[in-house]
Amino acid sequence: MDLINKRNRAALTIYGYPSSVKENPVMSNVGKSTNILWHNCPIGQSDRQKLLGQKGCVVWITGLSGSGKSTLACALSRELHYRGHLTYVLDGDNLRHGLNRDLSFKSEDRAENIRRVGEVAKLFADAGIICIASLISPYRRDRDACRALLPDSKFIEVFLDLPLQICEARDPKGLYKLARAGKIKGFTGIDDPYEPPVNGEIVIKMKDGECPSPKAMAKQVLCYLEENGYLQA
Repeated sequence: MDLINKRNRAALTIYGYPSSVKENPVMSNVGKSTNILWHNCPIGQSDRQKLLGQKGCVVWITGLSGSGKSTLACALSRELHYRGHLTYVLDGDNLRHGLNRDLSFKSEDRAENIRRVGEVAKLFADAGIICIASLISPYRRDRDACRALLPDSKFIEVFLDLPLQICEARDPKGLYKLARAGKIKGFTGIDDPYEPPVNGEIVIKMKDGECPSPKAMAKQVLCYLEENGYLQA
């Protein structure tokens, strides 16, 4: 094994790359995974950010069903795209078609749903991409756990603070009607709680009794990104 490691290091040196093979690798146990090793790459987040001309971050949009999270995510992605910035939207419903298709809406599965999305969003941010996550994410502890994954203020929490009666009146998926009829159990805002952010970066509210347009909501988030230097490397 020592001979193989020496040959690997020699080959990497010949081709001009620093060796990532350590003399005495430190193995780790993480969760249910045992004997795993973290491999560092010579190209890091700062290199990717310079290439893209932006800072990787996660814009986490939270709020009740029908508050306009997906609408805002798409509007913001469009505005940033037109300005030459690379984004990717992680939509809660879309992710349940694949990554999270094995999860229900029970409390423990909701927590796992958010944990998985937080880990994926972290990878996008590390790649230098502006990741826009759009999920109800009703529990404060789960959102805070995602924030903890992203140091240096790279987690931007956007709260769509619209009243329940407005969201229920919209009811774009017909879910509130089903929940009121008892056909859906544990529905956020009806028989399951929504815990609003305490110190979120951005709060979007109604103004003069009117809901802001998608473009106005996107502009509010865009201004925050500009003012805080996310749109430059």
